Amino acid sequence: MYSTTIHEFKKNTQKYIDQVTYDSEVLIINGVKNKKAVVLLSLDEYCSLDATMHELSSKANKEVLDRSIREIERGNVFYRDLIEE
Repeated sequence: MYSTTIHEFKKNTQKYIDQVTYDSEVLIINGVKNKKAVVLLSLDEYCSLDATMHELSSKANKEVLDRSIREIERGNVFYRDLIEE
């Protein structure tokens, strides 16, 4: 996670955009005086967070995911070969 001031961000906008895009990092841009900070993240990171929030928004989905994680942690997994077309 990176952090910068709004002034630095304005001077080096492309540099910071490249950092969040290529490093998959989040950039916190601190505001001036009493202004609140904002977060800049890549579209891929945003889509990943959005998908995670969607999956966890349903209690039933969350329970299925939690159950699956417990099964993996117990070593109760199986492997399959992929079918090549």
